[in-house]
Amino acid sequence: MAARRTATRPGAKSNTSAEELMRFYREMLLIRRFEEKAGQLYGMGLIGGFCHLYIGQEAVVVGLQACAEEGDNVITTYRDHGHMLACGMDPNGVMAELTGREGGYSRGKGGSMHMFSRERRFFGGHGIVGANVPLGAGLAFADRYRGNDRVTFTYFGDGAANQGQVYETYNMAMLWELPVIFVIENNKYAMGTSVQRATRSPSLWERGAAYGIPGQEVDGMDVLAVKAAGEKAVAHCRAGKGPYILEVMTYRYRGHSMSDPAKYRTRDEVQKMREERDAIEHVRELLLSGGHAGEDDLKAIDREIKEIVNASADFARESPEPDVSELFTDIYTDLTATA
Repeated sequence: MAARRTATRPGAKSNTSAEELMRFYREMLLIRRFEEKAGQLYGMGLIGGFCHLYIGQEAVVVGLQACAEEGDNVITTYRDHGHMLACGMDPNGVMAELTGREGGYSRGKGGSMHMFSRERRFFGGHGIVGANVPLGAGLAFADRYRGNDRVTFTYFGDGAANQGQVYETYNMAMLWELPVIFVIENNKYAMGTSVQRATRSPSLWERGAAYGIPGQEVDGMDVLAVKAAGEKAVAHCRAGKGPYILEVMTYRYRGHSMSDPAKYRTRDEVQKMREERDAIEHVRELLLSGGHAGEDDLKAIDREIKEIVNASADFARESPEPDVSELFTDIYTDLTATA
């Protein structure tokens, strides 16, 4: 049996096999190329409404999904395309939904902010800031009620962390010892205001101490560190110890949405992050320096990913718009049919 190879970098908090490292690279690259294509389609007028890109934050969801098991739940905010792809949702269906086409996950009626996949245990995509947090606790409550060991990953940002419903949820989650991991994706600017100007709290995860919820801060630009922290959080929840908070320090390269010019920060700041802290480049360097892949191998992966993404854009363009009759579907449900 071949020896298990590991790959690490200075400061990394977790080891991983070369095979898993390659998978991380593929998954993060898929998210980035997909988001770049979505940005192009938005500029062409093929995506309407809002469109919030995940470029720069890929290591967060990829690292945490590496800790998930079948049956675990994911619920997030409107910056959700990366979470969908990391959950294994089909890029064709995601892109078709972004463009409002019949082939989308919500049959073209949800758009960027509202698509779901019960099969992949992905429950949105929510447009109201912070509103998904109590819903995440509800998913965790259902699993605790059923007596299984499922975990719910509930993602929200540093802006949403100041919403009152978040703290109501903290209180209830701890009272009932719900298996929910609150993931604060702290990208430092919320909708356009630096977190340093929005709160006097030195950290966001420590606010959970008022309710007895443990947690930690994580380097969100290091997928290995995210995975290590996620494993600790998941073990805590599966052991029946209640909720856990991860404040994942990350960075988005684009504006809050496609309509945001992001003039509240300098180009030099963004470029510095790209050059020195990019999560995908870190994994790329590990693969090359560890002898796990060559330049040609990584170029081939990039070509493969681009083909997948281009195919998703073609699928979206070719998929028809929803029929007018769809206006009257998914409005009511017959509760007696499931009683």
